[in-house]
Amino acid sequence: MSNMKQNKRYIPFIPLTTIKAAASGDSIAMSIVLSKYQNYISRLAMKPVYEEEKGMVMYVDEYMRRQLETKLIEKILEFDTTR
Repeated sequence: MSNMKQNKRYIPFIPLTTIKAAASGDSIAMSIVLSKYQNYISRLAMKPVYEEEKGMVMYVDEYMRRQLETKLIEKILEFDTTR
């Protein structure tokens, strides 16, 4: 069995009804979409930091993560669901 099938949070596709609801401003649908992309956004926001005791470590830059989430929310709200 693949890792994606074992992961309980794995959602193959976001249903169109959820996308339309998020685009119309439904906060629950928006949180579903954000949770789908949470790991991807966190990975994009990784920042290498050097610490004397541990050496090079990767941290999630929370400011960048929040900027990416905000940009995703903006684009979802601009999404044209009529096409």
